[in-house]
Parts: sequence; C-alpha cells; structure tokens
Amino acid sequence: METETLDQPAQEPLPEQAAAATVSDTQAIEFCKNSYARIQYELSKVIVGQADVVQEILIAIFTRSHALLVGVPGLAKTLLISTLAETLQMSFRRIQFTPDLMPSDITGTEVIYQDPASGLKEFKFLPGPLFSNVVLADEINRTPPKTQAAMLEAMQERRVTVGGTTRDLPKPFFVLATQNPLEQEGTYPLPEAQLDRFMFLINVDYPSEEEELMIMKMGTGMKGEKPQPVLTGEHVMFIQETVKTIPVPDHVYRYAEKIVRGSRPKTPQAFDFCKKWLSFGAGPRASLSLIMAAKAHALISGQTYVGCENVAAIALAVMRHRIAINFTAQSEGITADDVVRKILETVPQTEPLA
Repeated sequence: METETLDQPAQEPLPEQAAAATVSDTQAIEFCKNSYARIQYELSKVIVGQADVVQEILIAIFTRSHALLVGVPGLAKTLLISTLAETLQMSFRRIQFTPDLMPSDITGTEVIYQDPASGLKEFKFLPGPLFSNVVLADEINRTPPKTQAAMLEAMQERRVTVGGTTRDLPKPFFVLATQNPLEQEGTYPLPEAQLDRFMFLINVDYPSEEEELMIMKMGTGMKGEKPQPVLTGEHVMFIQETVKTIPVPDHVYRYAEKIVRGSRPKTPQAFDFCKKWLSFGAGPRASLSLIMAAKAHALISGQTYVGCENVAAIALAVMRHRIAINFTAQSEGITADDVVRKILETVPQTEPLA
C-alpha cells in the first residue's frame, strides 16, 4: 500500500570542516534547514500529520532543551519520539513512570561485583536508563516527588548523583516527556519548578479527518517504508552551536521582554487582562526560551536573523505552562492559551522608530 509522504529533500552532507568550526554562516544555515526538512520527510513515513508537533520537538532538541507532550492516549506520542530517535542515530530509552518507581530505577545503582579471577569484591555502578541521548519519560506525572527530584537534577544539570558520586550524562541529552491530561487520579502533578525546565509544553491534538483515514490505512495494511537515519549526535551539537550564532535585533529582545513582563499580574507592566485572569506570570526562563526557540525557528526556516514573527510563532508552547490562570478565568472559560494569544495581539511586532 502506498502512503503519502513529503517530497524528499536534497540530502546535503555536513561540511567536513564543521568540527573545526570553519564552515561559513551560509553553509551552516543551509545544512540546518536541509536537515530539518530531511527529518520531517523521514518521520512522515511513519507519522501522519503532526507537523507543528515535530517542529516544536526539533526546536527543543536544536536548542539543547526538553519538551513535554500533552495529549490523550493513542495520538502516537511515544511512536513519534522513538521514530525521531532513529532518524537522529542516538541512543534511546523509554521509561514508563509508575507510582512505585524509585530514583535508582532511572539513575542507576551501585552493586557488589566480584572479580571472577581474583575473587575481590568491589562496588560497580550500573547505569540506569537516563544514560541515553534521548529519554522518553512516559506519563511523567505518575511517579512520586522523590523520583521527580532525580529527574529534575538530570534535566537541569545533565548529571546524576548516585552513592555520593556525580556522573555526567551523555551528550547530547534530551528529555521528551508525555502526560495524559484526562486521567488525573493517582497522579503527582509536576511542580512549577520542574515544568519551568521544559522549554515547550506541546499540545498534541486529534488528527484531521483526512489524517485519521490515512492512519487507519497505514495501521491496518502493509508495513510502510522504514525511516532512514539523518543526523548523528555530532551533527545535532553542530546545529546547537549554529543556533547560538543567529543574531537577534534589539527590538526583538524588547518584543519578547514585553510578552513576558506583561504576563506578571502583580507588576506595573502587566496588562489589565493578565491582572484579572492570572495568579502568577512567566519568569525569566521564559524570556530566555522565547529568544532561543525563536533563533531555532528562524534557522530551520533558512533565515539569517530573528524577527518578531519567529518569537510569536513559538510563544504559545513557551508560555502556556509558565502562567497560572485564576478562578476568575476558569469561571469565564478562559485558558492559558487564550491569555497568551491576547498578549500576542496586544504587543505590536512592528519595529519602533529610531
């Protein structure tokens, strides 16, 4: 059975001088843009639709960040992440979070090892599933706070501490977590401090009518094409360094600043509707995420600079989990997304006159 996929983009290899950082800016931007298109193409062999979700996940990866995917069961969140790991040629581990999961189950543990030749006994560290490049934290809100704390250290510090010894996690390292928004009984809601560590909160929605029909055909027919590897860990780190070099004009910094500061209800810069609907607004990490994500968004679009439109394009995923609506908003049926959209409508994108 034939399946619809994106047109295959040109497969341009990474310039040989990339490791030595002697590639021109034009070459680097073109490589990043083509790599993004190739990954989209390979994922389309298995994943139907979800182009925006794929884009936001890749932006998180290209900015050395983490992402939280929220959606009802059956929307291929796990399949998407595992397939993505294949296209990136990086080690992948899936952790199914449960209420009885302990920190040592994810970080690893020390065991007594006896050398068969000498008979001497010593402690030997057995690494846990966190020692992978891509970690899928499935239903992350189902594990207790003690394990959440271990995951938080790994996400923020990119290292774990076991038996008094701190061990670095492999590079690159990403946590792509999933969460079911429907079934909340017996769960441990993520604390704001941990939510803030995720650059994006990505809402995975139902497929369209045409997409669902294609899913039915692909899932019940002959096995389709197998996604091919596109990048390696070295390539991903090269893209991460390229993202940092994309210039940002001052008016774009100010645009992002107004979005974040306008969301803080107890400050003079807050918008009136934020004072009415929010109990607290986004912190400085949101400002950083807006700029870094906008850089990556511009890069995969082939741009040589960041514009306000790039910030606006990723603002929802950056902001929606960093603001808290109050009872007034809930009673009026206002969601966090509604507030962010209104902020974007209020803050002008035009460059101020000199």
